[in-house]
Amino acid sequence: METILTNSKARHEYHIEETYEAGIVLAGTEVKSLRAGKGQIRDAFARVENDEVWLYNAHIAEYSHGNTANHEPKAPRKLLLHRREIQKLFGISAVKGKALIPLSFYWKNGKVKVQLAVGQGKGAGDKRETLKKRDSDRELRQTLMRRR
Repeated sequence: METILTNSKARHEYHIEETYEAGIVLAGTEVKSLRAGKGQIRDAFARVENDEVWLYNAHIAEYSHGNTANHEPKAPRKLLLHRREIQKLFGISAVKGKALIPLSFYWKNGKVKVQLAVGQGKGAGDKRETLKKRDSDRELRQTLMRRR
């Protein structure tokens, strides 16, 4: 599992409750652009519409060697999940405060997969607590490294 893109903002902004692996429908130039590492999913989110899951605001840069048939960078992209998973996500996403966020894009058996998470938005206090915990963990690791 080779990671292509990660959403660094997701774990800071949301409490992650569940994760799902989804396939994604891409054009050839999108795959080539991802292979070159040219993409960004920081502001991306997913939505369930008409029994399908769609990914919005995922930016995959145009392929540099593409022609006039190059893809649109911020086009909505269909995510591939089992019907039961889609129905479950529809029920979860209908709850106020819940969101479907892509955590990462990665390669699996030559195909691009998306790690999709169900997240509950954090408040400002929760974000501060997360930062404090991360800082204290870093200090603890540094102290342990110095003792060795």
